[in-house]
Amino acid sequence: RVVHAEADGLPGLVVDRLGDTLSAEAFSLGMFQRAGGIMDRLATACGTRHTILRVDEPMHGREGFLTDAIRSPEMPDATIISEHGTRFRVRFRSGHKTGFFCDQRDNRRRLAELGQGRSVLDLCCYTGGFAVQAKRLGGAGEVTGVDLDEDAVALATENAQLNQLRIRFVHADVFAYMRDMLATSRAYDIVVLDPPKLIRSRREIREGTRKHFDLNRLALRLVRPGGILLSCSCSGLLPEGEFLRLLNAAARQAAPPEEAARGTRPGRSLQILARTGAAPDHPVSPDCPETEYLKAVWLRVL
Repeated sequence: RVVHAEADGLPGLVVDRLGDTLSAEAFSLGMFQRAGGIMDRLATACGTRHTILRVDEPMHGREGFLTDAIRSPEMPDATIISEHGTRFRVRFRSGHKTGFFCDQRDNRRRLAELGQGRSVLDLCCYTGGFAVQAKRLGGAGEVTGVDLDEDAVALATENAQLNQLRIRFVHADVFAYMRDMLATSRAYDIVVLDPPKLIRSRREIREGTRKHFDLNRLALRLVRPGGILLSCSCSGLLPEGEFLRLLNAAARQAAPPEEAARGTRPGRSLQILARTGAAPDHPVSPDCPETEYLKAVWLRVL
């Protein structure tokens, strides 16, 4: 990550350096109009050759303007980057946000440190970041990644092949997949739940919070006793305190399959091992608490 900026109270501009390309997303018309000058200066400082600037469709509607992605001449459609020595292919045309979620890179390395020989389930895996790092850096045993985005799953498979890794990637809705695994009493040593942004506006707080609850309730049931759930939320409008209460409530309704079948206990108990967030190059503005958007809670599930 190169910059996560705010100017004159305007919503931010996010710029990631991905190989020889600066890939940016603007969150307002005002910042979009300033982005060219910012990226020119960053390109000079970073020595990069190419730039791409995009604005998500929902932002088009709220800000009242339309634009396609602005790309520098001869910019490639894809590039290969290295994260902690692991190679990832990034596709700029089809990728979400800037094309790769750089904010999770430290959490991916931390998870890998816990994974040696363990089974890992990476839910909402996108292009395979957690799954690939768990296998390559951590020496995990069986690793499975699941995502609804067919293009992302195809790219995750490519990323595994780039690093000569054997990982099973599944194109499926994670709700349906988790229920299928529960029906067969399947469990994992480590489960990663890193869904996309479920709360984009205040109107979506209730529905998005319910989705987080339902996802975590199912994910908790898939963790072997003594195993680990890494549960993430990138919704800035969901405060960390509320997220922690949500996780505790989900645990009370998350009896593992064999316990649920016997009806002997109401749920799971949790130990919070750590709470982390985005990588250090994602500064937080005290004037805008939502900039501390990424919450990653490391839980031992008993």
